[in-house]
Amino acid sequence: MIVRTLQQAEKSERRIVTEMWESTRLLLENDKMGFSFHITTIYKNARLKMHYKNHLESVYCISGEGELEDLANGNKFPITEGTIYILDRHDKHILRATTEMKMACVFNPPLIGKETHDKDGSYEIKSERVMD
Repeated sequence: MIVRTLQQAEKSERRIVTEMWESTRLLLENDKMGFSFHITTIYKNARLKMHYKNHLESVYCISGEGELEDLANGNKFPITEGTIYILDRHDKHILRATTEMKMACVFNPPLIGKETHDKDGSYEIKSERVMD
């Protein structure tokens, strides 16, 4: 069994802070659950162009407002409290935050902990596991 609090994790190396967002990674690869779980804050007026080519992600908006743009077709979707979006096809997208947004995020495969977006908006595949 694993028990953690967000408050404890925010005071540890599990909290990653960048110019446009911060993410507290509550569950990571070394927890051996097959996915990672994060609470992420997107700062007001942030514009994030992302393409998770190595991961699938589900994002649930806990609070705040913004817009998601699908770069494959230009469709735009309002993101508000209670909205979930699922990047099930490694979708290229832009997330714009009108206000500060608090998000719950799940990644598969799981992150190891310190990843930040590379130049094309993705996370590298990394692993701490020793392969047999």
